[in-house]
Amino acid sequence: MGPTEIVLAAILGVLVITLATALAPRLGIAGPLALVIIGIGVSLLPFVPPIEVDPELILVGVLPPLLYSAAVSMPAIEFRRDFRPIAGLSVLLVVVSAVVLALFFQAVIPSLDFFLALALGAILSPTDAVATSIVKRLGISRRVVTLLEGESLLNDATSLVLLRTAVAAAAIGASATATTEAPDFVGSFLWGVLVALVVGAIIGWLNLRLRGAVSHSAAGTAIGFVVPFAAYLPTEELGGSGLVAAVVAGIVTGQGSARWFTPEQRLSNELNWRTIELVLEGAVFLLMGLELKEILLDLRESPQGIGQGVGLAAVALVIILAVRSVYVAFLLWLQGRRARRRGRRRERLDDAQQRLDAAAERPPRLSRTNPEVRQSRIAAARARVSRMMADLDYYQATPLGWKHGTVIVWAGMRGVVTLAAAQTLPRDSPDRALLVFVAFAVAVGSLMLQGFTLRALVRMLRLDDSAQDAITREEQTRIDDALRRAAASALEEPGLRRRDGSPFPEHLVERVGRRLTEPPDDDTTTLARDLLELRMALIDAMRARLEELSHGGEYSTAALRHALAELDADELSLQLRLDGE
Repeated sequence: MGPTEIVLAAILGVLVITLATALAPRLGIAGPLALVIIGIGVSLLPFVPPIEVDPELILVGVLPPLLYSAAVSMPAIEFRRDFRPIAGLSVLLVVVSAVVLALFFQAVIPSLDFFLALALGAILSPTDAVATSIVKRLGISRRVVTLLEGESLLNDATSLVLLRTAVAAAAIGASATATTEAPDFVGSFLWGVLVALVVGAIIGWLNLRLRGAVSHSAAGTAIGFVVPFAAYLPTEELGGSGLVAAVVAGIVTGQGSARWFTPEQRLSNELNWRTIELVLEGAVFLLMGLELKEILLDLRESPQGIGQGVGLAAVALVIILAVRSVYVAFLLWLQGRRARRRGRRRERLDDAQQRLDAAAERPPRLSRTNPEVRQSRIAAARARVSRMMADLDYYQATPLGWKHGTVIVWAGMRGVVTLAAAQTLPRDSPDRALLVFVAFAVAVGSLMLQGFTLRALVRMLRLDDSAQDAITREEQTRIDDALRRAAASALEEPGLRRRDGSPFPEHLVERVGRRLTEPPDDDTTTLARDLLELRMALIDAMRARLEELSHGGEYSTAALRHALAELDADELSLQLRLDGE
């Protein structure tokens, strides 16, 4: 294809993606599923040539920004609280599923080497981060969505490291025993995760500092576009998981944006990344369907037929769902055991809280410990206890039952990662065409079967989790009260200044202290402008207090982000009025 044809194809693709995204919900189906169907239909047209997408384009060019964008909006508080089950789904479940699938494929395809069968099992095991976008639109419990998102963001590392190790072992041959490969896999996985954590955290921190120093919102957004690739590429060169590095960079950026970014930058990030997600996600699903003809042509040249490939894919999908069901049932059993122990833990935390309160009220004894240091230590201990109590309240308010477990099992769809990883198998691999077709059939079959029936399953289970995830008026009121107290405290500080560093008139500070929450009028007098400037200063104080509240665990991520959006909107409005004057 020439440049003109590529541009025309890109324009047509964007139009198809936008129309499918807008019209598919009216037909009762998810946009991604509609795009897969459209892609399959177009690929089967006789005048459409076979389309083969370089898997590196997906793994390097598409997945890092998509995972980074999802990680930026990840509710970090809830992610921390459920990190253990997320880690189990991302690591243990992938390994177990890969091994079980490898045993199945080796049994039904005698010519298949065990390590190559293990590679195919690793390809089919991870859930897809892009596919989980279907789940977000169903109103399922935010805790379930967090588990699914966290799993899909992290399990690619396990899958790809296992895939690399298995392919390398298959290339070495029968002389590579399992005893030599197991330590290699464990070491490779630990090294891959460690490098990803370090590089991703460094890139995320540098992103915050650099964009915090660049006040131009468009320039800052342009810098943000390169962050996922800046995290991915060096990590891969060091033998780590670039996708996990992109996720870590996104989490660091998302948590630091309230402190380092301006309201314009946050608003610009949200709108621009939402557009990028729409186009990239749509392109991924559309390409999945368009590649069908090329995969079928490759399979036609192999001794195996389409029927065998479809049969293997169907059984593999059943095995995947069965293993996932057993693991999720075990996970829910563990959650139930922990829930029964939380009552006793709450009593111990209450006792610790009372002891800390009593210690704070007692006069310090004669010792070498500085009274300020002592109070600081007590405050830190009280903050830790309060966070643990908030975690217990969260677990109690959002319990996971068998209905949620059913949704977790059925929502674990495969997608583009499975197809892209399958196409990275060496060209000289035995039965490669069959293996790639099985991966394609499992990915598309999973999306179609589970994606089309998930909404009906949720309705049948009569899950109503809206009350759990709604931002309650009581929670929002408590945040507003905390921010007002922070503003009132800022009014008492002698260092309160305008943006140019000049002090505020004392009578103005006293007046605003009495009517803190009332918006200023639009008069163009000096008093009106001083009110606007003072309110800007108080917004800074409230935003700083909001940053402190985000580390305590007392409030949900949704409520904190809602409060931050209100402060940003207020500040943008004030800036426009000040600049207009």
